[in-house]
Amino acid sequence: MTTEQLQNTPRKSLILNAFVEMCSGHQSPGLWTHPDDESHRFNDIEHWIELAQLLEGAKFHGIFIADVLGGYDVYKGPRNLHPAISSGAQWPVNEPLAVVPAMAAATKNIGFGVTVTTTYEQPYHLARRLSTVDHLTKGRVGWNVVTGYLDSAARNLIGKDQPQHDDRYAVAEEYIKVTYKLWESSWRSDAVVLDKSRRIYTDPNRVREINHVGKYFDVPGPHLCQPSPQRTPVILQAGTSKAGKQFAAQHAEAIFVAGHSPSVVKNNIKEIRELARTEYGRDGSSIKFLALLCPILGKTEEEARGKFEYYRSLGSIDGALALFGGWTGIDLDVYGEDEELRSVPSNAIRSAVEGWSKATPEVPKWTKKTVGEHITVGGLGATPVGTPDQIADEMERWVREADVDGFNLAYAIKPGSFKDIIDLLIPELRRRGLFHEDYAAPRGTYRENLYGKPGQTGPPEDHPAAKYRWDAGVANHEIPE
Repeated sequence: MTTEQLQNTPRKSLILNAFVEMCSGHQSPGLWTHPDDESHRFNDIEHWIELAQLLEGAKFHGIFIADVLGGYDVYKGPRNLHPAISSGAQWPVNEPLAVVPAMAAATKNIGFGVTVTTTYEQPYHLARRLSTVDHLTKGRVGWNVVTGYLDSAARNLIGKDQPQHDDRYAVAEEYIKVTYKLWESSWRSDAVVLDKSRRIYTDPNRVREINHVGKYFDVPGPHLCQPSPQRTPVILQAGTSKAGKQFAAQHAEAIFVAGHSPSVVKNNIKEIRELARTEYGRDGSSIKFLALLCPILGKTEEEARGKFEYYRSLGSIDGALALFGGWTGIDLDVYGEDEELRSVPSNAIRSAVEGWSKATPEVPKWTKKTVGEHITVGGLGATPVGTPDQIADEMERWVREADVDGFNLAYAIKPGSFKDIIDLLIPELRRRGLFHEDYAAPRGTYRENLYGKPGQTGPPEDHPAAKYRWDAGVANHEIPE
C-alpha cells in the first residue's frame, strides 16, 4: 500500500486479551525467578482478582486462560518430566474454570476465555459447567475448544496415548453439536416463568429432551441448566491443521494464532476466512483473529533492550526445551550442544529454524541452546522489543500484513509486563485510534464486547449455533441434526 492508501484505510479497533495460565511463568519459563514476578502466586485467589481488576481498569476485552492436562515430558525423554518440574515449565498447573467466578465477582465487564478439551470430558457435563459459569459471570465466559496434544494427559485420562489427530477433531465436531443442542434447543427462552400464583417455577412444556444419538455420544438430555445470558459461550479456537481449519471456519468466533512474524500466519487466516464464507455460509470477515504477542516495552529503546536481555538471562533453557518438546513432539536433547539445526534430518525443525532466522537474523547459528533462549521470553510467538511507538508500529504491521483483529498478550513477568502495556502501550494505541476508550457494552456479555455490538448476546445469525435456538413464544421448533 502507498502512504496515502494507508492513511485512508480505516483502522481496526484492536481486541486485546491477556494470555495467562494457572501456573508460574506460562510462556516465559524460568522468569518466576525475577524479583518482581508474582506469577508464583497463582494458587492465591487474590492474585487473580488483582489481575482481573488491573486489566479491566485498562479496558482489556478478556483474559484468555490456557490449560494443559499433563506434563511436558518429551525433552530428555521418553516420559521424563524432570526438566519441566524443576524449571516450573507449566508445572504445577491448576484447573482454570474454577477461578473465573471469583474474578467475575470483582469486575463488571472483562470476559474470560477458558481452555477445555473435548477429548476427555462428556459434553453433557461440560455444557452444565459452562452454563453455570456463564450465569455466575453474567454472560462473560468463552470456551476455547481444543482436542488436546499431550500424550501425558491421555495416559492419565484414558489409559493410553491420545487418539489420532483427525479422529480427535471428528469427536469434537459431534461434541460441539451436542452442546449446541443442550444450550440452545433444550429450553425455550421463556421456560422459567416463576409463577407464584400457580406455583410453577418452570413450564415443563418448554423444556425437552434433545435425544442426540450419534457415532460418539448418546445424550437424551434435557440440559440441567436454564438458559444463561449467552446460552452458547463465545466459541474460541486455536488449531490451524487441515482439520483444525475446517472446525474453525465452521464454529470459531475468535481464533488464536501464533508465529514469529505476520507471514507465518497470514495464509492460514485468509484460508479460514474463505472457508467460512464458501463452505459454511458465514461472514469470514467477522471472525476475530488474535495473534500471540509478548511485547517488551521501555520508555526508550535502550531501556526496552536492557529489560529483554535481563529477562533472557533469567530464562530456563531446560524449561524452554521442555515446552518445545511438548508443543512439537520433538526432543532436541538428541542433538549436540553446538550442532546447527539447519542441517538435521527433521523437516519440522529445519522449517522452524528458517522462520526464526528470517525474523531474527542477528542469531548467527541456531542450536538447541539458541532455540531455548528464543523461547524463554514469550514462547513461540513474536516478542517485539522497543518503545510504545515501535511496538504500536509492529502491531499495525500485523494487522496490515496478516489481517489480525487483535492480540493475545503474553507476559514476561506478571503483573509487570501487563503494567507496562497499560502505562506505556495502550496510551499510544489510543492516540492512534487503535484501542477503545471504554467497553462497547458496559456490564454486557463477553460476546457483545468482543464484537463491539451491544445486544449481540448470542451467536450471530450465520453461526451454526444460532439455528438451534428455541426462542420465546415458538411452539414447534425442530432440533437440527
